Order: sequence, then structure tokens, then C-alpha cells
Amino acid sequence: MQTKSASEKEKYRNVWVVAETVSGQIQSVTGELLGKARELADKRGCEVWCVVLGAGVSGGLEELFHQQADAVLLVEDQRLESFVEETRARLLVRLIEKHRPEILLCGATVRGRALVPRLAALAWCGLTADCTGLDIDTESGSLLLQTRPAYGGNIIATIKSENHRPQMATVRPRVMQALSPDPKRRGRIIREQMNGGDEPAGKRVLRSVRDTEARVKLVDARYIIAGGRGLKGPEGFKLLEQLAALVGGAVGASRSAVDAGWAAYQRQIGQTGQTVQPKVYIACGISGQIQHLVGMQSSDLIVAINKDPEAPLMKLADIALVGDLFEIVPELIRELQRT
Repeated sequence: MQTKSASEKEKYRNVWVVAETVSGQIQSVTGELLGKARELADKRGCEVWCVVLGAGVSGGLEELFHQQADAVLLVEDQRLESFVEETRARLLVRLIEKHRPEILLCGATVRGRALVPRLAALAWCGLTADCTGLDIDTESGSLLLQTRPAYGGNIIATIKSENHRPQMATVRPRVMQALSPDPKRRGRIIREQMNGGDEPAGKRVLRSVRDTEARVKLVDARYIIAGGRGLKGPEGFKLLEQLAALVGGAVGASRSAVDAGWAAYQRQIGQTGQTVQPKVYIACGISGQIQHLVGMQSSDLIVAINKDPEAPLMKLADIALVGDLFEIVPELIRELQRT
């Protein structure tokens, strides 16, 4: 909401994290954001609230307290079982008007990217998307410093939302570090209800279809085998899938490979895709433009396979293998099969 004076801004307090829930389960990005929210709230001398919206979501609330939430703002309703961004945005606006948070954080996931822009527009607030850093301005003591790449990753911009509250930001999964759970922490649950005006007229979910195929999620994978233009076509990704299956990992892709139609968008890693932080990242035939590096440069161990020793990713890699990936990857597969 637009605030015109310092006294108005002082009425807004606490750091909110909007929990990501899928099929009633709270996703890991929520814990990552709670860790950062704790840091921001301690600098502001306020509380961390976690907003949980959904149906059948009350089972895991104690874990949110262990992950640094002081309060859980819960709306549990069967009408929230399906994800309808307009419904949740309207509901959140009402909660904001009533409880007045100073800062609101949400994951830059598929759902978060659908929800928070609508919320920002309805609440008349600014929004900084895909942040890589968050802090409190030491001079003002209240302004949220929102850092994100801009102009294709060529510069890093720090943004302030001086005239509106709450200050809103989204953060990609795996960018922030979750704190170690503290099982001794306790908190309070604040229950709210939906009302008739929360649901948009003329829109309802008729049926939800869930992908139940067993696979390792890209953002949760400890081992990622990623391919780029060097794979020469979609058939090359079948080779990466063999390697990923042997190590219990997931297959990723560069934007160029996705744009060429060789891999699904859900596999894209980089500024316009997903941010990952696996234990081992093996890049096959990826040159390593800055847009891709933004999404994987925090990996514990980076292995790059490329014919060009001067490729940017080869210089970033902990282990750089110069050669033909169609010779190196099959050899890795054979070696793993022998062990």
C-alpha cells in the first residue's frame, strides 16, 4: 500500500514469508526464505511470520517454527486445495491490510511468479523479482535492499521500495541457505478465514492432473548432468540421462538447448530458468554464458566437458575436461557400470 509519511510506515512491521505448498506439502524454498527472513527481522527487531494457505496443510507447522518462524498465519480451506493465483492474491491483500507486514518474501517458483505480481498490483506495492541478495539499509534502518542481476546479468542492481509497504521480493530456490532447524523453538498459530470476495467470479478449477512419474527434481538433485548446444540434438540428452540414472541425478539444459527444442523448459538452468546448487554439476557441451552461470555457479563441484578450452565455463570449472563429450561421457558411464 502507498504510504505518505514516516508515521504511516511505522504501522507496518514484521517479515512475512509466503509458504510454497504443493499437495499439502510445504516445499524446501520456504525454509530457505525463513533463514533469510530471520536475519532481516533480527536487524529490524521484529518477528518472522510464515503465511500458509491451502487445504490439509496444518500437519507440518511445527517444522516452520524450528526453521525460525515466530508465528504462522494459517488459512486452511478446501477452496485452496487447487492453486488459483487470483484467489490467493485477493486473500493475501486482505491479510496485509489487517496485519500490515513491512516485508514480504516469496519463492520465485512457477507458482510464486504467478502469484506475487498479481499481489503487488492489487496491494499497490513495488516488487523486485529473482533477487540474489537481501539486506537492510543501515542508513535508514528500515529499507529493504533488494539485489538482482539486470541487463542479461551484465550488471547487479540494488533496488529500494521507499514509498510503499510491504516491500516485496521473490527469491529463486537454492539462492538462500536454510538455517539448521532448532527443535526447541516454539511459536504461535494465527488462524484466518476466507470470505466470499476472495474467489474470482467465473473461474474455477475443474480437475487437477499431477505428474506422479518417479524422478529426481532438478532443484533437489545432488548430481546434475547438464547439456548444451554441444550435444548437437535431442538424441544427445539420452546419453546424459544414462549417466544421471547411474548416479541418482537429474538432467539439466542450457537455454540454447531448450530454445532449440532439444529439452523441456523445466530442465532449463540459468537466469531465465532454474537456480540449482548440487553437490556435483557436470556441464556437457555448454559454453557458459553469464545467463547460465547465474543459475549454477554455487555448485559444490563443477565439471565441464568441452572441446573449447577457452569457453567461459571451462575457466570456472573445478575440473575441465578438454575433448569430445561423445567419447568422454560414454567412458564415464562404462566406468560407473563397472563399480
